[in-house]
Amino acid sequence: MLVLGDSLSAAYRMERDSGWVALLRKRLAGAGRDHAVINASLTGDTSGGGLRRLPALLQRHRPDIVVVELGGNDGLRGFPPQRIRANLSAILSTAQQAGAAPLLVGVSLTPNYGRRYTEAFGKIFRDLAQQYQTPLAAFNIKDALAPGMMQEDGIHPTALAQPLLMEIVWAELKKML
Repeated sequence: MLVLGDSLSAAYRMERDSGWVALLRKRLAGAGRDHAVINASLTGDTSGGGLRRLPALLQRHRPDIVVVELGGNDGLRGFPPQRIRANLSAILSTAQQAGAAPLLVGVSLTPNYGRRYTEAFGKIFRDLAQQYQTPLAAFNIKDALAPGMMQEDGIHPTALAQPLLMEIVWAELKKML
């Protein structure tokens, strides 16, 4: 299994073993599932960066499943939704062509980007999941607004929020295994 993500999957500003990907590894092992989990996530990565890195990662690791958690940095930078959609579409298509089943992780933006942009951004993930007939695990920023769940930057979840993120992905991933 390959996780292609950004800081949300790279355990930004916390111990790597505290991140949701490490917790997923533990969940798989505890469930008797012998899956290697390669975390190819990079803090600051965009959908374009992930798309550029994906072919080499697919060739090197030959995963059965690719968990795609990208697009948040694109949205934070105000990239055009059409560009984000095109990059994520190419990632999903490339994974499927390589024989890997993709799992798309949708992320939400804070409302300060305006209703129109925020809605267009969220629609990207729902539309692509339907188009590629792939599961969608939705990370919603509102789920992590309880005290202690967000880092001081208001963007990155703390170690306390990581089990919640893992459970969101696990709910869809377990159906794929």
